Amino acid sequence: MTLSVIVQLCALLTISQQAASLPSCVCDLTSSEQPFPHDKLSSVEDSTVKCTGSITRQKSLELDSLLLGLQRRLPQLEADVSLLEREDDGELYGAVSLQVIENELVEIMQLMNKLNSTTLAHSRLTSDTAQQVQDLKVEMQQLEVYDSTQAVKRQQANQRLKRDLDQCRNGHHPTTQPTQPPSGICPHGHFLNVTGPGVYTAGEYPGSYKYGSWGRDPKPEAGKENWYWLVMLTSSNKYANYVRRYSSLSSLIVGVSVPGNVQIHSSNPTTNTIQGPSAVLYGEALYYGCYNRDAVCRFNLTTKSVTSVQLPKGIRFNSKGNFCRLDECYPYTDLDLATDESGVWVIYTTSQDLGNLVVSRVEEGETPTINQTWHTSLYKQAATNTFMACGVLYATRYVSKDAEEIFYSFDTSTGVERFDIGIQIQKMSSNMYSLNYSPTDQMLHAYIESHMVSYKVVFG
Repeated sequence: MTLSVIVQLCALLTISQQAASLPSCVCDLTSSEQPFPHDKLSSVEDSTVKCTGSITRQKSLELDSLLLGLQRRLPQLEADVSLLEREDDGELYGAVSLQVIENELVEIMQLMNKLNSTTLAHSRLTSDTAQQVQDLKVEMQQLEVYDSTQAVKRQQANQRLKRDLDQCRNGHHPTTQPTQPPSGICPHGHFLNVTGPGVYTAGEYPGSYKYGSWGRDPKPEAGKENWYWLVMLTSSNKYANYVRRYSSLSSLIVGVSVPGNVQIHSSNPTTNTIQGPSAVLYGEALYYGCYNRDAVCRFNLTTKSVTSVQLPKGIRFNSKGNFCRLDECYPYTDLDLATDESGVWVIYTTSQDLGNLVVSRVEEGETPTINQTWHTSLYKQAATNTFMACGVLYATRYVSKDAEEIFYSFDTSTGVERFDIGIQIQKMSSNMYSLNYSPTDQMLHAYIESHMVSYKVVFG
């Protein structure tokens, strides 16, 4: 019995050794499927990115801005011609009026030439893009042949189902009305919404000056009701020494400054010149943060004189109390000047307020004064901008590169604060460096990375 077991074990060992010595087996796998063309897919992706980048909201808004400028300029020309026909005395008045009309015609022709060239460029872009889209469609149809698992078709079906589900939900559950912001003491009613952009233009110096501010004078001199002003930080993105004037919106868009610069000082920077991107024009005087001082300067554009008002003790200035977004702060935004129906305001923060926003009313006069001050509970670095409308302070915050949100309000007439405003502002670039309200036409004027952008405030 023992011998039999030993013989069997020896035989098994012999077989194992023989099996181990056999040569290895190698198989060739031949697939009937064609290899996936990764290079072609990469080429399609690159073409898609280029095609998407060529069509932007900026391009459409550029055309809208030109049309708006022309729309506002033509009625003014018609009114001037009618006035000349009625009151022409054949002498000095008629000659001067003809010169005014001639200047207006030159501006309109410049605006029309730019409109024609922009329209032609957009037409070529539309034609080229349509061909690119058609080519991409053909290439994608060819690539779908390689979708052997039907993943693309399933994804398309899921997208259709999701769209149908969203439509069903919206149909059965109407969207709730947004919270209405406070009205303050406002002749226009409640601040309901912001629409636009309406104007989007690089103006006279495309891409040259990243920081600045612009707008209209809420209390203009006679004959300057349609004028616009522009301040660009021309030195180190921090300082400026002049304000530039434009006789109309169309002049601003095409970059024709007939009045030209009104200079504060020949040096930049120096005492009493502009520091920071926030400035406002009110009553033919420019209000701004004084260079290297904790004060608001007032530059009289008629007399070319500068006066100032000292701000409260402990104010943070020289870029120590800025507006911020996420992990970035906007330099030299310590003092934010604003205008509304009642006059000029300055928004800032102090050490005593622990960084919270403070708003003060600036009284008009050859030497400005601080009339009244309000203290809020909003931390300044939680906001990106502020503006005033009807005595109500509004603050914005960064949402994304495409949107800013008006999220906060402080009513100076009641002292009521709210953090639930929830009004979106559509941006054309990531950073909005200045924002001011114009009570003349209920517009918000923003300076966004070298571009002048306007929005319509909707009251009701």
